[in-house]
Amino acid sequence: MVSLLLAIAPFAAAKAAPSTWHPPQGTTGIPLWPPGKVGVPPKLKGPEQVSEVISEASGEHWMMLQNVAVPTLTVFPPKGPANGTAVMVVPGGGYRVLAMDLEGSEICDWLTGQGITCALLKYRVPASGPNWDRDCNCRDIPAVPMALQDAQRAMGLLRSQAERWKIDPKRVGVIGFSAGGHVVAGLSTHGTRSYAAVDAADALQSRPDFAMVMYSGHLWTGAKHGLSLVDDIAVDDAVPPTFIVQATDDPTDDVRESLTYYRALIDASVPVEMHLFARGGHAFGLRVKDAPVAEWPHLAERWMRDIGMLPRVL
Repeated sequence: MVSLLLAIAPFAAAKAAPSTWHPPQGTTGIPLWPPGKVGVPPKLKGPEQVSEVISEASGEHWMMLQNVAVPTLTVFPPKGPANGTAVMVVPGGGYRVLAMDLEGSEICDWLTGQGITCALLKYRVPASGPNWDRDCNCRDIPAVPMALQDAQRAMGLLRSQAERWKIDPKRVGVIGFSAGGHVVAGLSTHGTRSYAAVDAADALQSRPDFAMVMYSGHLWTGAKHGLSLVDDIAVDDAVPPTFIVQATDDPTDDVRESLTYYRALIDASVPVEMHLFARGGHAFGLRVKDAPVAEWPHLAERWMRDIGMLPRVL
């Protein structure tokens, strides 16, 4: 009987697992686009689905969401009194999938603990931004920047619903991880929408008021060109204050991704703070506890206070 139960248990667990990602209890999920206005669909390879996988880079278990054709924004209310600041979280996944817990809901849990309203972006994948196409073993740059479009739309929606969420529309920031960091850089450097406006929300500013770029990829052109920024990221002095974090032993995205963006921001006189750590690898999120990189959330909180986006601690 015990052997039979052990044999059945994995099957039962698989049957009970959700077919896709759903907003956690106590949060509010909203569609990004009106019906029929979502635009170009990604290169879907099946239905939207979520599964637990183990990261090759970090060894961590995380929830991988695939084949997202209908993007959404999930709002997490603050734990305790709201301070008026909101942060949109953009998970990574190489523009192929989305790490919805490791670089999504877990980040929101941290932010809401600081009195911040968190908005988790579920954007279109796969091939919604610069990516490595495993089918052709080549770099793919989509003609339509779907992930950037979704992020721009989400920022306008957040500001248009500021009263509903009790946030200050001039204190809306963003944090992105890995490919999500590239989305954040795109949001920060594009002053106009990358799609035709669909309603009044698209008349509002899509650039964030502050930005956090975590171990980003797709920013550096490569060793042959020094610290040269990619063409789709054009830094100017309108880029908001920016916070950058990466580990120098990152096996997925070279630390020169961060160095390149940092130098471009410095050259444009953009206020920027960067922290590089010797150990941490890639996709560490909030899970690394035994290395100095674990201090990055505290450093980010201090930085947000310093730029006036969080109340100062008395």
